[in-house]
Amino acid sequence: MTGLDWPVPHGGAAIVSPDGVEERWVDGTDPERSWPIASVTKLLTAMATLAAIESGHLELDQPVDDEGATVRHLLAHASGLPMSLEQSRRRPVEQRRIYSNEGYRVLGEVVADAVGTSFPGWLASSVLGPLEMGSTRLQGGGGFDADPAAGAVGTLADLTRFARCLLGRGAPVVGAELFEQATSVQFPGLAGLVPGVGRFDPCDWGLGFELRDAKRPHWMGERRSAPSFGHFGASGCFLWVDPAVPLAVAAVTDRDFEDDRWAMATWPSWSDALPAA
Repeated sequence: MTGLDWPVPHGGAAIVSPDGVEERWVDGTDPERSWPIASVTKLLTAMATLAAIESGHLELDQPVDDEGATVRHLLAHASGLPMSLEQSRRRPVEQRRIYSNEGYRVLGEVVADAVGTSFPGWLASSVLGPLEMGSTRLQGGGGFDADPAAGAVGTLADLTRFARCLLGRGAPVVGAELFEQATSVQFPGLAGLVPGVGRFDPCDWGLGFELRDAKRPHWMGERRSAPSFGHFGASGCFLWVDPAVPLAVAAVTDRDFEDDRWAMATWPSWSDALPAA
C-alpha cells in the first residue's frame, strides 16, 4: 500500500483496473472510516433510476411535471430546475445545463412513486445490495430524511465496488445498452456550469454522469480521454472512469472541495500521472 500525498487531514484513493485495485492513503487514515460522498451520491441515484427504467417501472421520457420536464431532463440537469428553489427561479426546459440538487430530489420522489417503495429502499435493493455496498446509506439534507442529491455516506471500499461496476459498463445493476446511453451526451449543445470548476459551452452531461469531453480546465485533468465520465463532491471526494485505458479512480477526503481550491490544484495533476490511452 503506497501513500497519498494530498493536502488533506485524512483521505484515500483506490485505483481500479481490470487487474485489481491499488489503494493509497494519507498517513494516519483509518481505512474502515465512513465518509460523506456529497454529490457523488447523484451517481448512485442515477443508477437506481436506470435500474427502475430497465425493470419497466419507469420510462426515460416520462413527464414529471407541468413544465415539460422528463426523467431524462432531471438526470441530465436539463429540466430548468435551479440548484435549489430557495436560491433561484426556474428556467425553461432544455435552455441551459443547470446543475440542480432540486432536480435530483424530485427524481428520488419520482422513482419512489414508480417502484412503490421508499427511495432508500429501492437504492438498497437495486444498487447497494447487488454491489455488496453494505456500509453505504443515505443521510438527510435539503429537507429530506434521506437526500438523493448529496446524502450518501460510506467507506472507500464501497465506493471502490461502485467504481468497478461503472468500469464494467454498469453490470450487474443495468445492461450495457442503457449504460452506454447514460454515458453519452444528452441534449447536446447546452452551455452550463460545473460548480467550483467553471462555465463551459457546451457543458456535456449524460444521464447522471458528467462527461469529460473537451472541457478545459477540468477536475479529471488533461490526459483523460473524451469519453471519461464521473462526478465529484463538495466533501472533497470523486469518482471518474476512463474507459479508453480502462481505469477508474474513487477518492475520499475530509477537506471541503472549495477550501482554498486545493482540489483543483491537486486532482488534475495527480490524475494526469496515472496511465492514459
